[in-house]
Amino acid sequence: MGDAYESVTVDIDDHIAQVTLVGPGKGNAMGPAFWAEMPDVFATLDADRDVRAIVLTGSGKNFSYGLDLPAMGGALSDVMSDGTSARPRAEFHATVLRMQRAISAVADCRTPTIASVHGWCIGGGVDLISAVDIRYASADAKFSVREVKLAMVADVGSLARLPLILTDGHLRELALTGKDIDAARAEKIGLVNDVYDDAEASLAAARATAAEIAANPPLTINGIKDVLDQQRIARVSESLRYVAAWNSAMLPSKDLTEGITATFEKRPPKFTGE
Repeated sequence: MGDAYESVTVDIDDHIAQVTLVGPGKGNAMGPAFWAEMPDVFATLDADRDVRAIVLTGSGKNFSYGLDLPAMGGALSDVMSDGTSARPRAEFHATVLRMQRAISAVADCRTPTIASVHGWCIGGGVDLISAVDIRYASADAKFSVREVKLAMVADVGSLARLPLILTDGHLRELALTGKDIDAARAEKIGLVNDVYDDAEASLAAARATAAEIAANPPLTINGIKDVLDQQRIARVSESLRYVAAWNSAMLPSKDLTEGITATFEKRPPKFTGE
């Protein structure tokens, strides 16, 4: 099954599926294949009665650099280039909803999900881990809700799901500054459950917890997730719909062009509020 996808490998062993991000962008960045494949990956695993827990991790030195800007720039440039026509905005809105579904596929999966994060977890990477049940990290893990640095409002899940994970002040500090935090800070504010010495230890802990879950009665596990998720589904979906509409109207800006250009030119951006 692992060979069927471009953005992940899937390995199933002893009731545990391990989904490993593999790119193809640098740092397991999330390009077109990721957004297209995730709903199928998680629907397929969810339908597999042999899979009782899912571990999510990244290949190489990082979990994920987040949105693959070079690969996904087309959707942004279309909406930027034509300020008078509604068509690019409508198409951008549809793109945002489609990308949201890729992360919601993880959140709505009835099978428990555990993330093991090492290295960088930026932007879309945070969107992704905000959709899982349990988060572990290695000591070298670093997290950033970085969209603000590109003049973007995060729109595929972080701002909808992190309010259920973090206290309000900690979330606002991360989202409004775009700052990087280390694993110790992430644990202190409750973004991750535990921190381990290295990537191997974090992954081993995630697999051990997955095995503990897999040993429990599967229908009861589904029921626990269903009851817990029922409390958030309306709230999260409302937030996702709202931000998709907000970004379709407001995202195209001079500041967005500047944010993206500055990123590619590796210089500090100069934002004007236009």
